[in-house]
Amino acid sequence: MRLLPAFTLCAVLLAACSPEYNWRQYDSPDAPYGVLFPDKPATYTRPINLSGSHFDMTMTAAEVKHTVFAVGSGVAPDPATAQQALAAMKTAMVRNIGAQVTEEKTQPGSSLDVEARGVRNGQPMRLVGHFEARGNRFYQVIVLGPDGSVPDEQVEQFMSSFKLRE
Repeated sequence: MRLLPAFTLCAVLLAACSPEYNWRQYDSPDAPYGVLFPDKPATYTRPINLSGSHFDMTMTAAEVKHTVFAVGSGVAPDPATAQQALAAMKTAMVRNIGAQVTEEKTQPGSSLDVEARGVRNGQPMRLVGHFEARGNRFYQVIVLGPDGSVPDEQVEQFMSSFKLRE
């Protein structure tokens, strides 16, 4: 009876097709950007304090396998303050997981990319972040989750899909 092994093979193949990452396009109604999220995102706005400056930041995020994929955006009173917000956001995110920056790349005058590793609640964590300012607006694009839980291809898919429309 070869039916059982064939049925088992089909079941395994179908299970492999059920995506953990259900990528979908998201175009922000609040800020001029688009990005692919790996699941249906939720959005909320809250006040934040970045190095003594107070802003409202809108965060849109989805979680897959205990890993958060998020884009935060806000508006500063002027371009200089928006630019200063980048370093403050990076510092806050790295501090959030007690991390050490393992890689950092600065693009003159517009963006900062980081990778950091740390520990939160006894679990090794990985942070990949892109921080960018355009005019009065600033953006934070991050993947944060248990170290080793998210394939690099998924991180790259999310990070490279972030596009500003201005």
